Amino acid sequence: MTDYTTPEQLADDAVVVDVREQNEWDAGHAPGAIHIPMGELPSRLDELPESDERDPLPIICRSGNRSGRVVAWLNQQGFDSANVEGGMKQWMYVGKPVVTDSGADAQVI
Repeated sequence: MTDYTTPEQLADDAVVVDVREQNEWDAGHAPGAIHIPMGELPSRLDELPESDERDPLPIICRSGNRSGRVVAWLNQQGFDSANVEGGMKQWMYVGKPVVTDSGADAQVI
């Protein structure tokens, strides 16, 4: 089992769980993302979408560090999840769409 994936391997509108803080989310996020900050995850596990039988649930942060820790923890809890390598920085770098809820120009901070 691989505990990572890359932005290039995911659809532009893939459901990913974004574990960054609120200000980072507000600045820009993947269009299909679900926002659950890392510190809130243990109390919000019921909000995680079910992963596909073939594909683990992608977890993303800014650069891949926080999401890597989240993936390790989730997998210990019995979830099938994968770290999105390079995080939102890599997502934006390879030209994947980044949106904001406010309609402002999106950025990764």
